[in-house]
Amino acid sequence: MRRLVVSPQALEKEKIVLEGDPFHHLFRVLRMKSGEEVLLLDGHGGCCRCRIVTVEKKYACLAVLQRWREEETVVPIRLIQGLPKADKFEFILQKGTEVGVSVFSPVMMERSVPLLGGENADRRFSRWRRIVEEAARQCQRPFVPEIQPPADLAQALRAGDEELRLICWQEGTRGLKEVLSHFRPAGVAVLIGPEGGFGAGEMDLAREIGFTPVSLGPRILRTETAGIIMAALLQFEFGDMG
Repeated sequence: MRRLVVSPQALEKEKIVLEGDPFHHLFRVLRMKSGEEVLLLDGHGGCCRCRIVTVEKKYACLAVLQRWREEETVVPIRLIQGLPKADKFEFILQKGTEVGVSVFSPVMMERSVPLLGGENADRRFSRWRRIVEEAARQCQRPFVPEIQPPADLAQALRAGDEELRLICWQEGTRGLKEVLSHFRPAGVAVLIGPEGGFGAGEMDLAREIGFTPVSLGPRILRTETAGIIMAALLQFEFGDMG
């Protein structure tokens, strides 16, 4: 069954009216027709199985056949990612959604790629949102991860209240397996450096705030793969992978 992420407000009525981008995607891209069924998701666990009743020029009416909520079984992971080049961060958003990241927290670090502001920032954030929505739909995940606005490192590190806070660092003296053997956390924050690694003082700052450096082994991982691997290992250990 086709899936589509819509706003929570759109699912509150017994008859749902789709306009704008959701309408365009279902009826201009997927070319769905009256009488077909579609699964609408609000990105927060709300699900509606609907039947398309009428299709007009700019909107469509759908009848709700079944309504339910799903609970996510993954361990909440906040991925604090030092911003790399645009295409690499988009890869991180897509694959991170697939492996169960709950919150993406992009951060500006000493060696991050500078971001443009103004209208470019608005367009970039909208694109990021579309990427995680599409990834959630593709992997049939009823929850769409949150993307926080880009922040400085100190602000992002202090923003959460996760029980377990980790830094992926090739020079870490403790392995991830050793650290995880002592925890059954309700939530995890993971800090990944950008291309070029951590700048002077950034590792010290993270440690002062309570982050623990861990190693993922002898191989040096790219910034766009380190967080994905870390999230997958955490979901294998504590969540719904394996």
